[in-house]
Amino acid sequence: MILTDTPAARIEALAAAQKARFRTGETRPEAFRRTMLRRLDAALTNWEDRLCEALWEDLHKSREEAILTELSLIRGEIRQHLRHLHAWMRPEQRPTPMKLQPARSRIIAEPLGQALIVAPWNYPVQLLLNPLVGAISAGCTAVLKPSPHTPHVARVLEAMIAEIFDEEYVTVVQGGRDVNTQLFALRWDVIFFTGSPALGRVVMSAAAQHLTPVILELGGKSPCIVDRGADLRIAARRIAWGKTINAGQTCVAPDYLLIHHTLREEFVTAYAEAVRAFHGENPRKSPHYARMVDERAFERVAEYLSQGRILFGGETDPEERYIAPTLLGEVDPAAPVMQEEIFGPVLPVMTFETTDEVVEFVTSREKPLALYYFGPEKQGQKILASTSSGGACLNDTVAQIANDRMPFGGVGQSGMGRYHGRESFEAFSHRRSVLETSGRIDLPFRYPPYRWFDWVKRIL
Repeated sequence: MILTDTPAARIEALAAAQKARFRTGETRPEAFRRTMLRRLDAALTNWEDRLCEALWEDLHKSREEAILTELSLIRGEIRQHLRHLHAWMRPEQRPTPMKLQPARSRIIAEPLGQALIVAPWNYPVQLLLNPLVGAISAGCTAVLKPSPHTPHVARVLEAMIAEIFDEEYVTVVQGGRDVNTQLFALRWDVIFFTGSPALGRVVMSAAAQHLTPVILELGGKSPCIVDRGADLRIAARRIAWGKTINAGQTCVAPDYLLIHHTLREEFVTAYAEAVRAFHGENPRKSPHYARMVDERAFERVAEYLSQGRILFGGETDPEERYIAPTLLGEVDPAAPVMQEEIFGPVLPVMTFETTDEVVEFVTSREKPLALYYFGPEKQGQKILASTSSGGACLNDTVAQIANDRMPFGGVGQSGMGRYHGRESFEAFSHRRSVLETSGRIDLPFRYPPYRWFDWVKRIL
């Protein structure tokens, strides 16, 4: 399926219409926001079959995985916002110092305005609609731009959004790089972008022309560390799960493995057993194993297989865009497989002797979106204290993203800004400081010629 780009004139008209709609104030009341959140929640139920079918068409993603990793996360986010929206919208009282009395101080959360949300192809439903929940909750309007690399999903999302929202409030535009260029050149009140660090730089550069705030959810090479004292069976199972979901096309998937040199062979065996338990002897026949999104992605990831020794897996089928879950040993740290985000089911394996080596290796590279450690909790805490990442798990992988009560976001090269739960509401809000002073009492000490200044200094 080939998507037709939304015409440039229509994009400009939609942007202008949304700007006008926001200025009416219609999107601000709590009742309106709640109605729109419930409308989105109902649509996820009504459109569930069509969304799951589209995810299968584009990514060979099973219904179970689609619900687990996409739809359920959005529904959980909506429930969080409906439960707490009133409290989040309530003005926050702050103390007022004596020098400003009589007065009161408070912080008001107000919507930033018109949002642009640009999503990638790997989780094309979740990563478009989860930020939308925050935009709706905060009282914004939104233009949504799905990825053209998952055209079936993009079409279904466009139809769903058109059914439940007026286009002057929330709408979908379609297209590739040219449409992105046009969108980024327009003036928005906030841009929410999920994608690669390279494209993140493009977004940030364009946003700088209008001083537009940005939330950049990027990626990077997330390390996974397996230390002595880890339960290898559980570690292998959880790492295999995190690495094979969506065929490794997950921004927080383990990107390379650092394992104590005494554990490597046993881990390889345990990893193979875990993959077979999930997907059978031949993952190609598994109904729960996804495919690379397109030929270009397949060729890029398949090329990594020649950059080390295959310890497990390694089978490919270009016609199906299939790459088996693979462990890759004897890799060169300078090779592309250890420099680029893999975004596929290939896991390079490197060994270490001391955790000091691990810390040195991880901190010598860009800050990742996630860090995973398997081993004694005390040692894991030391690793966390010596490194930096957007998020982390001790003795698990990927699960941190499923907790909608914790913020999700990167640091440094892996992104800026956070969302999920209250952080989603705040990502699309401006926290406005308001000082209200008495209109009847006007103390003279602030005005020239500053009488009694020696006394005034004592309260400043």
